[in-house]
Amino acid sequence: MLAVNDLGVSYGGAVRALRGVSVAVDGGEVVAVLGSNGAGKSTLLRALSGTLRMHKGTVDSGGITFDGHSLLGRDPAAIVAAGLVQVPEGRRIFGRLTVEENLRAGGMGSRDKGAKAKAKARERVYEMFPLLAERRAGRAVLLSGGEQQMLAIGRALMAAPKLLLLDEPSLGLAPRVVTQIGEVIAEINRQGTAVLLVEQNAAMALAVATRAIVLEVGRVSLSGEAQELASTDEVRHLYLGTGAGEEDRVQDMAQSGVAAKHLTRWAG
Repeated sequence: MLAVNDLGVSYGGAVRALRGVSVAVDGGEVVAVLGSNGAGKSTLLRALSGTLRMHKGTVDSGGITFDGHSLLGRDPAAIVAAGLVQVPEGRRIFGRLTVEENLRAGGMGSRDKGAKAKAKARERVYEMFPLLAERRAGRAVLLSGGEQQMLAIGRALMAAPKLLLLDEPSLGLAPRVVTQIGEVIAEINRQGTAVLLVEQNAAMALAVATRAIVLEVGRVSLSGEAQELASTDEVRHLYLGTGAGEEDRVQDMAQSGVAAKHLTRWAG
């Protein structure tokens, strides 16, 4: 589905942000991208979503293909239409619009153009997030942080993505809501959408992911099966804490299946 091969990115022709990064996402997978601030995670998503040029970034080397077609040089709208959709960091909902209007805006770039298809997509979102259905006529700015994250994800789902890019979806949310974010990601994946998850919350990310990579100063320092990485000394020390208890929590979250039955408990 997605193949990033030896990707190099710089800003202003001087600052190298990515140095030979390679990552793949196949259909049915959740792949996590871990790393500290400045590691290159957001730059990778900008390159994938076509927004790199807005930040004065340039692809210097390598390539990106999605469903066998190059994404290099394509504009963001064309990338969304191809089935690759991003939920940006910080949610960036339209605060003055209602919940329903936000979802309708998300459906404008959908691969499914018909009105019936869009109505069905909205009902899917409302079924996944019942609290959004209750607040569909309310202004989005009045939602809690967790509810706004729900809306941002739901808006992206309106475009019928094949691959969903999530940029720090747990940022600024309470631990209980972070767990629910993991449950939502698992359910979206179960329904057939692949996910590339960029996260600093390694415990949540590794619990829901099938595979993962770790970025450090623009390079891939580690890659492999998610649970294998969770057990390595480097990941435990840098991203999970030094104690074994945090690793046990990752294992417990993964074994629980982060079941969809909890989705209705979103309260923000």
